[in-house]
Amino acid sequence: MERGGAAAAAGGGVVVSPSAAKDSWPELVGVSSEEAKTKIGEERPELDVQVVPADAFVTTDYNAGRVRVFVDSDDKVARPPKIG
Repeated sequence: MERGGAAAAAGGGVVVSPSAAKDSWPELVGVSSEEAKTKIGEERPELDVQVVPADAFVTTDYNAGRVRVFVDSDDKVARPPKIG
């Protein structure tokens, strides 16, 4: 990962290479919770994948080792899972 430089100065952040580890899975919206857990586990096996109802109250703390998969009443992914 490159820090600083003209690109970072222009964007005000960190430049990350395209090979950086994935941190969200928007393509999983609409699939079953089991399929989502399997896909995330294959790509990032070190993460703790938690399936929770879309309307559940959850803590707002950020956890770089956790992905919450929010599911609807049909057990389908309701919004893009992401690390946090």
